[in-house]
Amino acid sequence: MLLPAVQVNASRLDIPPFDIPAALSVVRVAPAEAGQAGVNLSETLVGIPGILARDRQNYAQDEQISIRGFGSRTTFGVRSIRIFMDGIPSTLPDGQGQVSQFNLDSADRVEVLRGPFSVLYGNAAGGVIQLYSADGTTTPQTTLGVSAGSYDSFRFMANTRGIVGPVDYNIAASEFLSGGYRDHSRVRRESDNAKFGIDLGKQRKLTVVLNRINQPDTQDPLGLTRAQVNENPRQATAVAALYNTRKSAQQNQIGLVYEQAFSPADQLRAMAYYGQRSIIQYLSIPTFVQKRPLQAGGVISPATNYGGADLRWTHHGQLAGRNYELVLGTSGDYQIQRRTGYENFIGSTLGVKGALRRNEHDNVNNVAEYAQFYWRFADQWSVLLGLRHDQVRFSEHDFYITSNNPNDSGHVNYSATTPVLGLQYRPADNLRLYASYGRGFETPSYNELGYRSDGQAGLAFDLKPSRSRNYEAGLKWQLAHALELDAAAFRADTSDELAVATNVNGRSTYRNVGSTRRQGVELSLSGELAPDWRLSAGYTHLKARFRNSFLACAGSPCPVPSTPVAANSRIPGVPENYGSLRVEHGNGSGWREGITVVGVGSVAANDIHTDQAAGYGLIDADVGYTFVLGATTTLDLSARVNNLADRRYIGSVIVNDGNGRFFEPGPDRSYMLGARLTF
Repeated sequence: MLLPAVQVNASRLDIPPFDIPAALSVVRVAPAEAGQAGVNLSETLVGIPGILARDRQNYAQDEQISIRGFGSRTTFGVRSIRIFMDGIPSTLPDGQGQVSQFNLDSADRVEVLRGPFSVLYGNAAGGVIQLYSADGTTTPQTTLGVSAGSYDSFRFMANTRGIVGPVDYNIAASEFLSGGYRDHSRVRRESDNAKFGIDLGKQRKLTVVLNRINQPDTQDPLGLTRAQVNENPRQATAVAALYNTRKSAQQNQIGLVYEQAFSPADQLRAMAYYGQRSIIQYLSIPTFVQKRPLQAGGVISPATNYGGADLRWTHHGQLAGRNYELVLGTSGDYQIQRRTGYENFIGSTLGVKGALRRNEHDNVNNVAEYAQFYWRFADQWSVLLGLRHDQVRFSEHDFYITSNNPNDSGHVNYSATTPVLGLQYRPADNLRLYASYGRGFETPSYNELGYRSDGQAGLAFDLKPSRSRNYEAGLKWQLAHALELDAAAFRADTSDELAVATNVNGRSTYRNVGSTRRQGVELSLSGELAPDWRLSAGYTHLKARFRNSFLACAGSPCPVPSTPVAANSRIPGVPENYGSLRVEHGNGSGWREGITVVGVGSVAANDIHTDQAAGYGLIDADVGYTFVLGATTTLDLSARVNNLADRRYIGSVIVNDGNGRFFEPGPDRSYMLGARLTF
């Protein structure tokens, strides 16, 4: 018996993921059933191979997420991966994104696309993560929840869903507060998300999505050195308190999606969105360093207006008596960012906003056209073709001009055409074999462009985009009803990989260092083992290597790299083996139990491999009970223990940190109790 069909959007096609010649995983989000705190996306991605999501225990820097090694070198936010929420980009056109705005209380599912077909999403698409909110329920439903746990952690949430006339709605709000596992890591995060689906009649629908996040004065404990971890993994670096390192972030976004079916064969989708994001972050750059005329200060404050649109036409037809699906689309995105920098002191007072040291507009525009063609040209064969063309323009307009700081204005253009091809063979109704190939590219983000390696003023417009060739072969096998085994072998060869060029005065610069290769295998098994028993398991073996030798920095200050990195060295931040497993028992009422196991191999902390984080294995356990209080009323009580064995481990690594503070330790054994009332 075949698995029930699941409609997904990551492929942009009206076919189930089982028939797509690509590695695509779909996970349902059910916080109450899983006993999850509902804060970190990493809790939702258990059992998905290829993706590694690490909770930094530092909410000033967002989660660290990589897919098949892409994004592992990012020191903050999410890089090299495209992120979407309800079909609306959460990645700016320069390639930098975040997942902190994901509201899991309103979510229905998360889709993770890996491999060659990711390139159809454009710049920096080493993989794609998409979160979708649930539709409103026929019977109105409201949930109120509260949870409390270790390290003075509290969370409050409210969610209401329903249908009123032609409008279905899903509105969620939450607040998370924590003193933090480590010293100087307090956080308060407010998250709101609302989705309205409006039936306009005549096969027309308008979806309105509103999203807000407010995270004021989140303390940043910074990374620790090896000696500091051994001494006390809960401590913060001394300069974190000295300069009161912290970050405030606020984002408001609106998105509109209009869909119309002109006939059974032709559909139109139009999407537009607009948002504002403001950040102010206090760094630990020493005051004496900021005496240099070209130093941009110890406080960074980018204010970003961003938006874009996507127009897509889908046509279903027949070719040679066989069904095909054609998608044609065009999109445009922009970010207008006013980036200012200030000294982090006034007189002898540290950790305050002082004199202006940087004032510029950093703008990016991205225009793209794309096409996809899916054709089942024989009973057992189908082909999926894709083509995308991107034009990305970076421009800087400098307004901080002095006798010692010249006009830094300039611009650079990048472009790429990225084809993709997938072929699938169906030897049986419950088995699919496929192979695919695609070419991708990734421009430098403003984080890499921000400073020149020669120490002069202006942006590093000499950086080249990284370009990749991606290969994949895999199988999808439905072993039984609602149980599927997936396997994939993959390889990605990248040229002009970016790496750190210099570390001077608290700033890193970047350069292109040659080619890399990321190759490995993925295995996953997910579904129902037996009535009321569910399994989700994923394993990844990954070899990520520099294919060329180059010179790197061994510490800071490092005005000129001088330490050799041999060819075939491991790319830092990438474990060779990692995986996760969750087993659940229970149904909609009464008792339920779950065990989660996560294992991650060792990772190098920097290019020259002078330090590394050891591998680790963690076990979490949770239990819950659902009381049925009425026809539509339930009370859910849950308890969860994380790191059951109380292991000491490094949760994430700050790759190539110039001060050698590479390590962000994970928490000891911790607890969470929760209650949710639904009526």
